[in-house]
Amino acid sequence: MDLRKLKKLIDLVEESGIAEIELTEGEEKVRISRQPNITQQPPMQYMQMPQMQAPMSQATPQNSTNESETISSTPPQGHQVTSPMVGTFYRASSPDAGSFVEVGSSVKKGDTLCIIEAMKILNEIESDADGIIKNILIENGQPVEFGEPLFVIE
Repeated sequence: MDLRKLKKLIDLVEESGIAEIELTEGEEKVRISRQPNITQQPPMQYMQMPQMQAPMSQATPQNSTNESETISSTPPQGHQVTSPMVGTFYRASSPDAGSFVEVGSSVKKGDTLCIIEAMKILNEIESDADGIIKNILIENGQPVEFGEPLFVIE
């Protein structure tokens, strides 16, 4: 292919704004590709936000609720049911439905204990042991991590 033709094609590609052109003339094949101007940007720097902690409040006997009794910060004793995924913990199938289990509920292996929402998918978490729910370690609507204890069964 003639050098003048190639130069003309290159100029045409630059003027037209097309990204690539490929021509075949007989057994000769030419591909002209234009890369957009890439400027070197400095690497982005991320700053870690300071974590805010909610103030601890003392529960008074008249304000004590069933949920505050069921959720404990003490290390649990007994068989722990842990989260198999990262997501949001829900004790019931919908906001107006009753909880799957309460403290004191008797459960059998395979019974649904809660739901963990992950990527807009609701995953039922089943009991992996028979027994009685002794403690619920996560509050409704709270995020959970993989392997985080959810329930204590004795």
